[in-house]
Amino acid sequence: MAGGKIRKEKPKAKGTSAPYQGGISFHKSKGQHILKNPMLVDTIVQKSGIKSTDTILEIGPGTGNLTKKLLEAGKLVIAVEVDPRMVLELQRRFQGTPHSSRLKVIQGDVLKTELPYFDICVANIPYQISSPLTFKLLNHQPAFRCAIIMFQREFAMRLVAQPGDKLYCRLTVNTQLLSRVFHLLKVGKNNFRPPPKVDSSVVRIEPRKPRIEVKQKEWDGFLRICFNRKNKTLGAIFRQKNVLSLLEKNYKTLQALNLSVGNGDAEMASLRLGNANEVETMEMDDDDEDGGADDEMDVEDGDADGETSEFKNKVLGVLKEGNFEDKRSSKLKLEEFLYLLSLFNKAGIHFS
Repeated sequence: MAGGKIRKEKPKAKGTSAPYQGGISFHKSKGQHILKNPMLVDTIVQKSGIKSTDTILEIGPGTGNLTKKLLEAGKLVIAVEVDPRMVLELQRRFQGTPHSSRLKVIQGDVLKTELPYFDICVANIPYQISSPLTFKLLNHQPAFRCAIIMFQREFAMRLVAQPGDKLYCRLTVNTQLLSRVFHLLKVGKNNFRPPPKVDSSVVRIEPRKPRIEVKQKEWDGFLRICFNRKNKTLGAIFRQKNVLSLLEKNYKTLQALNLSVGNGDAEMASLRLGNANEVETMEMDDDDEDGGADDEMDVEDGDADGETSEFKNKVLGVLKEGNFEDKRSSKLKLEEFLYLLSLFNKAGIHFS
C-alpha cells in the first residue's frame, strides 16, 4: 500500500511438517506421505490379489487409509509403524469396529524388527529405506507369496530394468537373483498428502522358489567389480591393476589355506578368506554413470616391468573361454553373470 510499510513474511522454518485434518502433522523427513486418493488405494488392493485367508504385512500404515482396505480383503493385517502418534491413530480409528480383532500393530523400526510370518506384503514405504527393506523382505523366511510395494519411481525402474537399459545396475541384478519383479502402475505425486517431490511406482515382487543358491560374499564381490565401470568391456575391467591385485591376493591366500588344511576343508578355507577380505572387497563400488562405453583410456594394463603375468593370463583366459572379454556388464543377463562367476571359481579365482 502506498505510503505504508511493507510487512515482511516470516520465512518458514526448515523441516516443518504438513498438517493433517485430524490434528496429526506429517514429517517429510521421515518419509510420511499419506495416500489420499481412495481410487488408487482400491487399485493397489485389487492388483495385490489378496486372498481371504491371507496374513498381510503393511509397513508404514500412517493413518490407516490402506489398512482399512487390507482388513476388508484379508484375514489378518500386521502393521509395522515407527511413529507412536500414528500407532495411536490406527488404534483409535479401528477400536470398536469389526476389524479391530484382525489388526495387530507393531511399533518400531521395520529394519530392526523381527518380522513374523506373513503371506503377502502391501505397503507404501518411506523411500529412504527402499533398498535395505527390499533385501530384508527377500531374505525373510519362510518366503512369502509376493510383495506389492510403492517405491520412488526411479528406484522402481531400477528394479525392473533389463540388460541394456540406462538404469540397469547392481541393484537390478541382486534383486532379480532373489525374485521376479513386475511394474504395476505409475503414481503421480499429487496422490499424496503432503505431495513428495518425485513420482512413484507400484511394483510386484515375487521371491524365487526355489532360490538360486550363491555364496553371498562371493557374489557381492564379483558384481562390485563388474559394475565398477559397467559400460566398459569386461576385458578392460579385469585388466586393471587394482582388480588383478585383489584377485591374485585371494587366489594365493586360498591356495595357501588349501595346502595347510587339505582339500577336504576347502570350503572352510574359502569362508575364512571371505571374512579376512570382506572390507577390501566391499570398497569397490559401482557405478559408471557417464555412459562412456568406449572410454577405456584410464584402464591400467600390464605389470610395472611391461611383462604379462601368469595370473593375468589366467583371468583373461576365463573371459575368453566364456566369450566374455568384449561384453559389458550393462548388457549381461543374470544367467550370464552366474555362468561367468562359475567359470572363475572353476579356475580357482574367488572374489571374497
